[in-house]
Amino acid sequence: MIGVWTHHAQTFLLVLAALTLVLFSIPIAFAPLLWARLVGWRIPESRDLALYFGRCLGAFALILNFFMFRAALTAEAMTPTFEFMAMVWTLMIAVHIIGAIQRVQPVIETLEIGFWIALALLTAAFWPVPS
Repeated sequence: MIGVWTHHAQTFLLVLAALTLVLFSIPIAFAPLLWARLVGWRIPESRDLALYFGRCLGAFALILNFFMFRAALTAEAMTPTFEFMAMVWTLMIAVHIIGAIQRVQPVIETLEIGFWIALALLTAAFWPVPS
Protein backbone atom coordinates (compact mmCIF):
# COMPACT_ATOMS: atom_id res chain seq x y z
CA MET A 1 0.00 0.00 0.00
CA ILE A 2 2.68 2.53 0.97
CA GLY A 3 4.22 4.02 -2.16
CA VAL A 4 1.98 2.19 -4.60
CA TRP A 5 1.54 5.42 -6.58
CA THR A 6 5.00 6.85 -5.87
CA HIS A 7 5.55 7.77 -9.53
CA HIS A 8 2.65 10.20 -9.26
CA ALA A 9 3.82 11.88 -6.04
CA GLN A 10 4.60 15.21 -7.72
CA THR A 11 1.20 15.33 -9.43
CA PHE A 12 -0.50 14.47 -6.14
CA LEU A 13 1.35 17.30 -4.36
CA LEU A 14 0.53 19.78 -7.12
CA VAL A 15 -3.19 18.95 -7.12
CA LEU A 16 -3.38 18.85 -3.31
CA ALA A 17 -1.51 22.14 -2.96
CA ALA A 18 -3.76 23.86 -5.50
CA LEU A 19 -6.98 22.58 -3.95
CA THR A 20 -6.07 23.34 -0.35
CA LEU A 21 -4.71 26.75 -1.35
CA VAL A 22 -8.01 27.75 -2.96
CA LEU A 23 -10.44 26.00 -0.61
CA PHE A 24 -8.75 26.53 2.76
CA SER A 25 -5.50 28.50 2.95
CA ILE A 26 -6.43 31.70 1.11
CA PRO A 27 -10.00 31.92 2.49
CA ILE A 28 -8.95 31.21 6.09
CA ALA A 29 -5.99 33.62 5.88
CA PHE A 30 -7.80 36.53 4.23
CA ALA A 31 -11.49 36.08 5.11
CA PRO A 32 -11.71 33.74 8.11
CA LEU A 33 -15.18 34.77 9.23
CA LEU A 34 -16.62 34.57 5.72
CA TRP A 35 -15.06 31.13 5.33
CA ALA A 36 -16.50 30.13 8.72
CA ARG A 37 -20.00 31.26 7.73
CA LEU A 38 -19.77 29.40 4.41
CA VAL A 39 -18.91 26.13 6.13
CA GLY A 40 -21.63 26.48 8.74
CA TRP A 41 -20.19 28.20 11.83
CA ARG A 42 -22.63 30.44 13.75
CA ILE A 43 -21.11 33.92 13.72
CA PRO A 44 -20.74 35.79 16.09
CA GLU A 45 -22.60 33.87 18.80
CA SER A 46 -20.37 30.78 18.70
CA ARG A 47 -17.10 30.85 20.68
CA ASP A 48 -16.40 27.44 19.23
CA LEU A 49 -14.94 29.05 16.11
CA ALA A 50 -12.18 30.66 18.16
CA LEU A 51 -11.43 27.28 19.72
CA TYR A 52 -11.38 25.67 16.28
CA PHE A 53 -8.97 28.24 14.84
CA GLY A 54 -6.82 27.96 17.96
CA ARG A 55 -6.62 24.18 17.56
CA CYS A 56 -5.76 24.57 13.87
CA LEU A 57 -2.96 27.01 14.65
CA GLY A 58 -1.74 24.77 17.45
CA ALA A 59 -1.67 21.76 15.12
CA PHE A 60 0.30 23.77 12.56
CA ALA A 61 2.76 24.87 15.26
CA LEU A 62 3.24 21.24 16.36
CA ILE A 63 4.08 20.27 12.78
CA LEU A 64 6.64 23.06 12.57
CA ASN A 65 8.14 21.89 15.90
CA PHE A 66 8.38 18.32 14.56
CA PHE A 67 10.37 19.48 11.53
CA MET A 68 12.62 21.69 13.64
CA PHE A 69 13.37 18.85 16.09
CA ARG A 70 13.96 16.37 13.26
CA ALA A 71 16.37 18.70 11.50
CA ALA A 72 18.16 19.55 14.75
CA LEU A 73 18.55 15.94 15.89
CA THR A 74 19.29 14.27 12.55
CA ALA A 75 20.55 17.11 10.32
CA GLU A 76 17.94 15.92 7.79
CA ALA A 77 16.18 18.50 5.64
CA MET A 78 17.96 21.45 7.24
CA THR A 79 17.46 23.84 4.33
CA PRO A 80 13.76 23.03 3.76
CA THR A 81 13.16 23.37 7.50
CA PHE A 82 14.80 26.80 7.51
CA GLU A 83 12.77 27.77 4.44
CA PHE A 84 9.60 26.66 6.23
CA MET A 85 10.56 28.64 9.33
CA ALA A 86 11.41 31.76 7.31
CA MET A 87 8.04 31.64 5.56
CA VAL A 88 6.18 31.22 8.85
CA TRP A 89 8.04 34.09 10.51
CA THR A 90 7.48 36.36 7.50
CA LEU A 91 3.76 35.67 7.41
CA MET A 92 3.45 36.07 11.18
CA ILE A 93 5.09 39.49 10.87
CA ALA A 94 2.54 40.43 8.21
CA VAL A 95 -0.41 39.06 10.21
CA HIS A 96 0.61 40.99 13.31
CA ILE A 97 1.26 44.22 11.37
CA ILE A 98 -2.19 43.97 9.76
CA GLY A 99 -3.76 43.40 13.18
CA ALA A 100 -1.92 46.43 14.54
CA ILE A 101 -3.00 48.65 11.65
CA GLN A 102 -6.61 47.50 12.02
CA ARG A 103 -6.39 47.92 15.82
CA VAL A 104 -8.07 44.54 16.36
CA GLN A 105 -5.55 42.85 18.63
CA PRO A 106 -4.27 43.29 22.17
CA VAL A 107 -1.12 45.38 22.58
CA ILE A 108 0.93 42.25 23.39
CA GLU A 109 0.19 40.97 19.89
CA THR A 110 1.44 44.24 18.38
CA LEU A 111 4.60 44.03 20.49
CA GLU A 112 5.03 40.47 19.23
CA ILE A 113 6.00 41.91 15.83
CA GLY A 114 9.46 42.46 17.29
CA PHE A 115 9.61 38.81 18.39
CA TRP A 116 8.83 37.58 14.86
CA ILE A 117 11.35 39.98 13.33
CA ALA A 118 13.99 38.74 15.79
CA LEU A 119 13.20 35.12 14.85
CA ALA A 120 13.50 36.00 11.16
CA LEU A 121 16.89 37.64 11.72
CA LEU A 122 18.13 34.72 13.85
CA THR A 123 16.92 32.24 11.24
CA ALA A 124 18.84 34.14 8.55
CA ALA A 125 21.96 34.25 10.76
CA PHE A 126 21.84 30.48 11.41
CA TRP A 127 20.82 29.56 7.84
CA PRO A 128 22.59 26.33 6.83
CA VAL A 129 25.10 27.04 4.08
CA PRO A 130 26.83 24.10 2.35
CA SER A 131 30.51 23.98 3.24
